[in-house]
Amino acid sequence: MILRNQFLAHVAQTSPSPMLVEVARAEGSFFYTPEGKRYFDLVAGVSVSNVGHANPAVVRAVQEQAARYMHVMVYGELVETPQVEYAAKIASLLPAPLESVYFVNSGAEAVEGALKLAKRYTGRTELISMRRAYHGSTHGAMSVMGAPEGEEWKGAFRPLLPDVQAVTFNDFADLERITRRTACVLAEPVQGEAGVRPPHPGYLEALRRRCDEVGALLIFDEIQTGMGRTGELFAMLKYGVTPDIVCLAKAFGGGMPLGAFVSSHRIMDTLQENPVLGHITTFGGHPVCCAAGLAALNYLLDNRVVETVEAKGALYESLLAGHPAVREIRRSGLLLAVELGEPAKLYRIMELFKEAGILSDWFLFCDTAFRISPPLTISDGEVRESAAIILDCLNRL
Repeated sequence: MILRNQFLAHVAQTSPSPMLVEVARAEGSFFYTPEGKRYFDLVAGVSVSNVGHANPAVVRAVQEQAARYMHVMVYGELVETPQVEYAAKIASLLPAPLESVYFVNSGAEAVEGALKLAKRYTGRTELISMRRAYHGSTHGAMSVMGAPEGEEWKGAFRPLLPDVQAVTFNDFADLERITRRTACVLAEPVQGEAGVRPPHPGYLEALRRRCDEVGALLIFDEIQTGMGRTGELFAMLKYGVTPDIVCLAKAFGGGMPLGAFVSSHRIMDTLQENPVLGHITTFGGHPVCCAAGLAALNYLLDNRVVETVEAKGALYESLLAGHPAVREIRRSGLLLAVELGEPAKLYRIMELFKEAGILSDWFLFCDTAFRISPPLTISDGEVRESAAIILDCLNRL
C-alpha cells in the first residue's frame, strides 16, 4: 500500500485510472505480483518484449556491456561496438537500399527524425499520414496523428506542425491527394491503434507507386510491426513493399529503450550538411540498449522464433473466433484485435481479465476490441491456456 500511494503521489500519471497492478518479477510470457499472482502478459509492453521477459541472452548482454562501458559521448562521434554491430546486422536484414541506421531513444523520436529527413531531402513541407494512425506524443509525431479522430488528443496542444493532412488507409482513391508538394507519406504497413487493420491487396504497392510518381518519400512506421510481430522479421517483407525510410523501436531494443530510422545513404547523408548536425541526440544508440537489441534479434534468428509466429496467431484465432461474443478477429501474425462491437463490453472484459490474471488492453482508435500481442516466444500450450481463460471471461460478459 505504501508503494502504491507513492506511485500515485510521485509518478506522473497518464490517466485518472491506472491499473495499479504491482509487478514483482517477470519471466517468459508472465509477470507476477508481490503476492505471487500470475498474469499472462498479452500486451508484451505493446509489442516490446518479443523474446519474453528476462530472456537470459538479453540479460547477459546487458550485464556484460554495462560492465564494459555505458555512455561515453553523444551519438555519432565515437566508434562503439554494440552500435556498429547492430546497425550492420539490421542493414543486412532489411531490403536494399535501407542501409544507413540512425539510432534514437524511442519510436516517437524515430518518427521525428524521419519527418525531418524527408523535409530536408525533398525540400518540401507537406506531410501526409493516415487517419486513425498513432506515431507518438511529441509535437511532430502528434501532428501526424491521424485526423480527424486524433483531434481528441491533439486539440489541447495546438498549434502543431503546419501543412499536415491525413488520408484514409486502404482507400485507393485518396492516393490522388499525394502530390508534388508532398515531402512524405507516413504509414504503418498494418495499422495498430486503429484496431489491427492489415493492408488490402495491392494497397501498399499503389501507395509506393504514387509516391514514386510525385517524388514523395514513403515512410513506414514499423515500430509495432517490426522484429517479427507479423510473422516476418519486418512487415515490409511480408507485404513486399520497401519504403524510403523505416522507423523502428519497441521490440527493437530487446526490452531496453531504443529506436532508429533507417534509409539509404543517398537520403540519410543529407542530414550531415546545410546545416551540419541536422539531427543530434545524446543517448540515442546507447551501447547497453544496442547490446540488448542485438542479443534479442540474434535470439529470434538463432531459435527461428519468427517462423512460429503465424501458426501461433492462427491458433489464437481458431480458439476464439467461434465465441458468440466475438464479432470479428483482425490479425497479422501475433498482433490481434478481438472485436466485441461495444465499448461497454470491452470495459467489462478488461475488469474480468484483471481478476482472472490476463493483461490486455484496447486501442486508441478502437475501444470495442481488445489486443492480443504476447511475447513471440509464447508456447502453444500457453496460447491454449490463455485462450481458455479469455473464453471463460467472455462467457461471464
